[in-house]
Amino acid sequence: MAWIYLLIASVFEIVFALATNATHGFTVLGPSLLTAAAAAGGIFFLSLALKSLDVGVGYTVWTGIGSVGTVLFGAIVFGEAFTPAKVVAFVLIIGGVLGLKLADKLTGAPA
Repeated sequence: MAWIYLLIASVFEIVFALATNATHGFTVLGPSLLTAAAAAGGIFFLSLALKSLDVGVGYTVWTGIGSVGTVLFGAIVFGEAFTPAKVVAFVLIIGGVLGLKLADKLTGAPA
């Protein structure tokens, strides 16, 4: 269940980052409220995940998925550049996330 909580927290992290961009320095009310709600939701679900995951693994996975998702959706929503260098970085981040999950399985940590 911890990994599901972590995925939910990661979705909130992506929404948080994208909504923050849309606040224009917290001068637009809707995105500003969404930013605050997404931040609270992300931290809440991260805290649930960290009840059974190591903080180093949980936080790293949360920020990794959040980073990849933010760049992907930033390209889709805001038309930001999506370059081959970013694709290579994604592969490295996703490889690291998968490596951390595999490390948990090998050490017998709860899934």
